[in-house]
Amino acid sequence: MAATTEEQVEQVRALVAAIPPGRVATYGDIAHAADLSSPRTVGWIMRTDSADLPWHRVIGASGRPSPHLAARQLRLLAEEGVPITDGRVDLRTARL
Repeated sequence: MAATTEEQVEQVRALVAAIPPGRVATYGDIAHAADLSSPRTVGWIMRTDSADLPWHRVIGASGRPSPHLAARQLRLLAEEGVPITDGRVDLRTARL
């Protein structure tokens, strides 16, 4: 992975912070908006620097959360009114 600049990290943080309750964005959406080459870079940033962000509003392109976060992430999203069916977020409805 190419080196990630502090500016890119801050841009990802700002984009995630701006996702309103009840809505989601995919890792790819954030990568595209931040002009990053890969959604994996967003995942790396989120793993290392997202404790104070609404991390639960960022989801994979399939609409399914990561298995190790699934129960917590789906609970938080459901509390915000995000439509979820069979453990998958309805991206057509909830995506920014």
